[in-house]
Amino acid sequence: MTNSYGKHGSASVGFISELDAIEAASVIYLRLWCDGPEAQANVWRDFASMLGPDRGRKALKSFEDLCVLCCQYGRRPLMRHSLHCKCLGADESCFANFISAAAMGERKDAMLIATLLVRPDVAPMLTSLAAEVGHALKQMKLCAPRQQSGALENQPTKPTILH
Repeated sequence: MTNSYGKHGSASVGFISELDAIEAASVIYLRLWCDGPEAQANVWRDFASMLGPDRGRKALKSFEDLCVLCCQYGRRPLMRHSLHCKCLGADESCFANFISAAAMGERKDAMLIATLLVRPDVAPMLTSLAAEVGHALKQMKLCAPRQQSGALENQPTKPTILH
């Protein structure tokens, strides 16, 4: 019997353009991080240029730790769409809501969402990291995708998996 978790996690539940700035950045940075070292360098450049090298390094470390914990202690592999895909996958939506709740100080909600991503014993640590990342994203004063001129409109929609 095969496991059907994967297809549900990548199911499209909306569009990046429907997210606020923190949620969209969470998804885009997750996609970048999972694309490898070159794309991870882009995350570093964004964080450093918007937050300065010291705060950027701290935010990057929190984001890296968050991604590592999701991979090591995840209930299952997180599914993601390709970097330029305009769709929003179910797992990506969960991740975005998690970061947003943590950034807004909604710790109980963030903890609950964290248990959808990782084992319950890891949820408190993951939530603390999400709050740090979310606060950094707030400080970056990013624009929501709907405020930009259709940059993601005609991009491919090839789903991939986060390992």
